[in-house]
This record gives sequence, C-alpha cells and structure tokens, in this order.
Amino acid sequence: MSKTVIQTESAPAPVGPYNQAIVAGGQLVFVAGQIALDPQTGEIVGPDDVVKQTRQVMANLEAILTASGATFEQVVKTTVFLANMNDFATVNAVYAEYFPEASAPARAAIEVSRLPKDVLVEIDCIAVI
Repeated sequence: MSKTVIQTESAPAPVGPYNQAIVAGGQLVFVAGQIALDPQTGEIVGPDDVVKQTRQVMANLEAILTASGATFEQVVKTTVFLANMNDFATVNAVYAEYFPEASAPARAAIEVSRLPKDVLVEIDCIAVI
C-alpha cells in the first residue's frame, strides 16, 4: 500500500492526532463502528470511563484490522462519535497512542445524542491494504 500524508497551509491545521488528508492506493477495508464491547463477555468495558472505553474500542478495531490483513498504519480515515464533546481531549490522548500525529489518518469527530448500549465513544475506520 502506498500512503501519502497531505498537509497544506491553505487549510486549517489539525487540532489533534490526525491529518488533513491521506492519498492511498490498494484494496479498501471498511471497518464498522466499534464500541467498548468485550468480545469474550459481550459486556461494556468501563461503563462510565471514556478512557477504558476508548482503549477497548481501539482493541476491537485492531482485532478486525488484523483479521483483514491490515494494521493501524494502513488506516486512512476514521470517524469518532462521542456522546459528549467534553470528552474530545481525553479520547484524543488515547487515540494518539495508536496513531502518531505525523502519519495519523484523516478524521472527523462528531457529538451524537446517543450511541448503541449508551456507550461514550464509537469509532469506525477505513484502511488500505
């Protein structure tokens, strides 16, 4: 897979661990939105803890990417859905552990009125392999 980060001073700089755009070539993997479900128990991890939930979401994404033959390095786009935009900085801190700022994918972050099973965060992604 080829992956090129696009950055221009003609548009606003990112305000977190993501890039303005990614140009990529190869096969696309569309990973459905993941919430903080423990795959073994089916229970929500950290019901009131956005850090624990974000870590479980990232673990779930990683498992699906691995099964698809991809890694976080090959992710070109994510969407972060938050139950409360006040959690934005906290989720960003965890997210940055998985996506280094220099090569992070393009991203959107959206506050929604409710998420499945009343979780605090859901993330989906697109990877190119």
